[in-house]
Amino acid sequence: MEKYCATSDVKCTVGDNQTPPSAGLTSNALPEVRKPIKPTDSQTGVSTNNVQSKTSVNTNKDTKDTPHWYALRTTYGREKKAYEYLLSKNVVTFYPTLKSIKIVDGKHITIEESRIPNIFFAYGTEEELKTFVYDNINLPYLRFYYRHTHVGNKIVKTPLVIPDNQMNSLKIICTADSDDIIASTEEVEKFKSGQKVRITEGKFAGVTGIVARYQSQQRVGIVIDGLLTVCTAYVPSAFIEKII
Repeated sequence: MEKYCATSDVKCTVGDNQTPPSAGLTSNALPEVRKPIKPTDSQTGVSTNNVQSKTSVNTNKDTKDTPHWYALRTTYGREKKAYEYLLSKNVVTFYPTLKSIKIVDGKHITIEESRIPNIFFAYGTEEELKTFVYDNINLPYLRFYYRHTHVGNKIVKTPLVIPDNQMNSLKIICTADSDDIIASTEEVEKFKSGQKVRITEGKFAGVTGIVARYQSQQRVGIVIDGLLTVCTAYVPSAFIEKII
């Protein structure tokens, strides 16, 4: 194992029933779970948030016909409502949240809030998820988060697919018990390119990303195209190995 020393800087939590997949992770990562079931109107269930899927998204056909993780957005403050509706239809979802303590009428109360406002994630084929995105009766406030690309003189928008390795890392970071994780809806240039590494030990074991010094600490971060940057808290060099 080749250790890599750099100088680098990431905060999320998820719902109590969310656990990240384990394939390709160390023993510190969370366990592997079942594949998702295609939702029907008669199905109800709980979120598993744990799934393995193919990572190839090179063609439109593959993207539409193969299950992937997609970013979904809602109008302000309705992501939890949409998330719970998809759960009731047995859709595999991931809803990062942050718990904080607030004083209300002199009492300490735990408040759970969305880590990424207006955004959560769902797993399935594009056609399967369209049944919810275009459901203007039950979910008029739900839409895909789109990626915009130039094709000739036109701008084409396609639903943003999140690669499995980034979703795995996002889940591990967001479920870690740490107060110094960073999740930003802006891109952090330091984590867009550089030395790719894997964290092998500690609460972030299994995370793969770019190592950099950020906010005076060595951290490992991922940049999800056009959506957000998430990075770990401080990670010692002894817990990091290069990815060649």
